[in-house]
Amino acid sequence: MSTIPESHRQQAPRALRCAVLTVSDTRTLETDRGGQAVVEHLERGGHEIVARALVPDEPQALRETLGRWLTELDPHAILLTGGTGIGSRDLTWETLAELYTKTLPGYGELFRMLSYQEIGPAAMLSRATGGLVGSAVVLTMPGSPAAVKLAMEKLILPELGHLVQQARS
Repeated sequence: MSTIPESHRQQAPRALRCAVLTVSDTRTLETDRGGQAVVEHLERGGHEIVARALVPDEPQALRETLGRWLTELDPHAILLTGGTGIGSRDLTWETLAELYTKTLPGYGELFRMLSYQEIGPAAMLSRATGGLVGSAVVLTMPGSPAAVKLAMEKLILPELGHLVQQARS
């Protein structure tokens, strides 16, 4: 591994303000195991949860919640679960594509590659995506606890501070 990224990681913030949003027509906060897993991973990593909510698979609800959080809370990162499949109500990808000021295509590519190693070709059904909305890092993942564990442990937590540092520089 190169010493340049490692020096960036060492300078990156360790405790971040994070918001967690679940996009689902079928879950409630009480039954949302994926969103709860995101919260638990973030808290174990020493990050602060500044907001957590659940919205239906409705683009307007997603836009309004993100807009309010970005304006009122200035989170470093917003992590979303759900709405990343190819069903007719799965519109998280399309909604975020309109909002991103910069995209992080490598995030989705790496998630699907790692997912393929665990579940095989069904990994192509995930439309996990990442990008910046202003200076906030926004990353999505499927709502299943296994997918959340994969994304959080292999991709998000190891690199989140570095992502935020670069997004805000």
